[in-house]
Amino acid sequence: MLAKLHSVTLEGIKGIICEVEVDVSRTGFEKSLIVGLPDAAVKESTERVKSAIVNSGFKYPKTQSVINLAPADVKKAGPAFDLPIAIGMLLGQAVVVCENLNDFIIVGELALDGRVRSVDGILSMAMTAVDNGFKRMIVPLENAEEAAVITELEVYGVGSLAQVAGFLAGQLTLETTTVDIDSLFDVASNYELDFADVKGQEAVKRALTIAAAGRHNVMMIGPPGAGKTMLAQRLATILPNLSLEESLQTTRIYSSVGLLPKNRALLATRPIRMPHHTATGPALVGGGTNPRPGELSLAHFGILFLDEFAEFPRHVLEMIRQPLEDGHVTISRAKTTITFPAQFMLVAAMNPCPCGYFGATSRHCKCSPNQIERYISKISGPLIDRIDIHIDVPAVTFRKLRSKADQTNSKTIRAMVNTARKIQTERFSDGKIQTNATMTHKQVEKHCQLDSPSEMMLKQAMTEFGLSARAHDKICKVARTIADLDDSKTIAPNHIAEAISFRKLDRKL
Repeated sequence: MLAKLHSVTLEGIKGIICEVEVDVSRTGFEKSLIVGLPDAAVKESTERVKSAIVNSGFKYPKTQSVINLAPADVKKAGPAFDLPIAIGMLLGQAVVVCENLNDFIIVGELALDGRVRSVDGILSMAMTAVDNGFKRMIVPLENAEEAAVITELEVYGVGSLAQVAGFLAGQLTLETTTVDIDSLFDVASNYELDFADVKGQEAVKRALTIAAAGRHNVMMIGPPGAGKTMLAQRLATILPNLSLEESLQTTRIYSSVGLLPKNRALLATRPIRMPHHTATGPALVGGGTNPRPGELSLAHFGILFLDEFAEFPRHVLEMIRQPLEDGHVTISRAKTTITFPAQFMLVAAMNPCPCGYFGATSRHCKCSPNQIERYISKISGPLIDRIDIHIDVPAVTFRKLRSKADQTNSKTIRAMVNTARKIQTERFSDGKIQTNATMTHKQVEKHCQLDSPSEMMLKQAMTEFGLSARAHDKICKVARTIADLDDSKTIAPNHIAEAISFRKLDRKL
């Protein structure tokens, strides 16, 4: 007897609807064959399914059975097909009869005793189900809240194969899972860190406030122990809160790679990714036999913090140049091309020289001018061009470190950032651009008009520092953000002067 039901497989973070066809023959010896480009995990499901069916109190067919996963030209990966295959086996033997089976998407991994285990990528699967017109979905109990975030879907969380069989046969009633998204955000959107923890460094805090207001990329240069990592970790606390759409997109990425924290249906805080400088290119941009997102995509709508920037292999750093401009990563393979979102703020930190103490007052630098030049030159000019703000982070003095004076907290800075972002939202309300950092050249010409003194100041900087056309636009974008923070409709000379002061590395090259 032939049974047909529907499930979902993931290609990257995108879901693809699959039809699971199970044909239980009346003849032949006991044997199960899976076709339709299954990977090793899917092929092994026959043994898990057999044990789960028997240990749940059902009979496994003693005849030949064929399982087809369509479309046949799409590779199927992961254990999420266990549950639909097992249900197909029961339907094929007429042990279970269900009239509205085509209404359901079914996913889940089976334990040998018939329990249903959680799987990765449930949020993407739920989105795919809704996009393809499905209204009901059966998922593992541990994944139910995550799937229920998609409110257009009736989600049924199940704990065992017997429970699913009873529900589909109409012998058991299951309640749909619902979640209160507002309460999820209230619980999960609080940060433990705060800018008030940082002593001194007022100039750096100012630069980071500007960066957060316009979503500009930042490079921090300073000696060891100056607080670069501490500042970067707290940058997310002054960014605007994630919107529901941003949260869904970010959660979708984390869910697909199994990094979503347990008992967390949504990510409500902006991610901060801090890969080590020994990370490979595929680890940063994504890839693998079955392409999966890398650190750039895991930092989507958040912060990618690259500490010891100059210690990263140069060819690895060059891989992030294009995603910085495009906001996505494209992984090309012989048979497919997969695109992952990657709209992140790059925050890089490095020492000014190999020993780390060039320009420091507390310790003497032992590096020669040639060593310092070679160290800075590890980072290519085109990559530096794509970083809007370069800022010195000096060592903190003892007096400031022991000061009891209240420091500006994240809540206060975030209010300033939100005000500037609101101005930008109104400015770009007619297009996809949302922040000053992502303006096109035409938009720079339109929204960053300069008066004569500002024009002369920018011209002098371009001539003296040999700035590129991209650096010219970066200065204008940063100046526009500074003006927004000042609630100024026009860019004044002091805004341009401050923006030019953030091109420190251009003066070194």
